[in-house]
Amino acid sequence: MEVVLLEDVKSLGKKGQVVKVNDGYARNFILPKKLGVEATPKNLNDLKLQKAKEAKIAAEQLAEAKALAEKIEAASVTVSIRSGEGGRTFGSVSSKEIAAAAKEQLKMEIDKKKMTLPEPIKSLGTFEVPVKLHKDVTAKLRVKVVEA
Repeated sequence: MEVVLLEDVKSLGKKGQVVKVNDGYARNFILPKKLGVEATPKNLNDLKLQKAKEAKIAAEQLAEAKALAEKIEAASVTVSIRSGEGGRTFGSVSSKEIAAAAKEQLKMEIDKKKMTLPEPIKSLGTFEVPVKLHKDVTAKLRVKVVEA
């Protein structure tokens, strides 16, 4: 029996694949657990329509991420930190503080988890912080760290 998988099944296949399995395996395991449906022409057509919808949604998300990346690349954020003699700072600037400053100054919601700081910023100056917006889109936000 041929089955269209609705979810990934270990040692059988990935979601959306059409696989050939024994009748008993399909009747007793795949179909009752809603892991797949029988590969009828109607189900195969529905699968094609679903894949087309998913591709359209993915393209829209990519376009939105690229537009947001352009806005982020054009903007910069200023964060102040206390410092002592010789420009030595007390503490560091984390992604949480950068996200809060972006929300306040740019009126832009940037998730702190999407900012990939290799290490916290511990000195004054201008830094570029990568922000991963999509698996294919990474923007660089300029962060200017000044003395408070």
